[in-house]
Amino acid sequence: MSSKGTKTYNRSDIELELLSQFPDLTKKQIRLAIDSIIESIVDSVAFDEKVELRGFGTFSKKYIRPRKFINPKTKEISYLGETATMHFKPSKSLIQD
Repeated sequence: MSSKGTKTYNRSDIELELLSQFPDLTKKQIRLAIDSIIESIVDSVAFDEKVELRGFGTFSKKYIRPRKFINPKTKEISYLGETATMHFKPSKSLIQD
């Protein structure tokens, strides 16, 4: 459990849950379906599209401003350009108090 008392799920938990709900599918089929869904989401976000899954949440691209940093070993100043990361905002129905 996380610090807020909510249960966290990892990929194997999702696979087991789907396997119990769809017993006629094999574990390999479920794994391929999950891979396909994740790949579609990643590709869409990479092309600056926002992906919304109703009742689950929204995936979008978040930009991190350019910044400078100092290498603590050599004291050399370097610059890191703007980077982007994937951002997930859970839906209100997914967050339960």
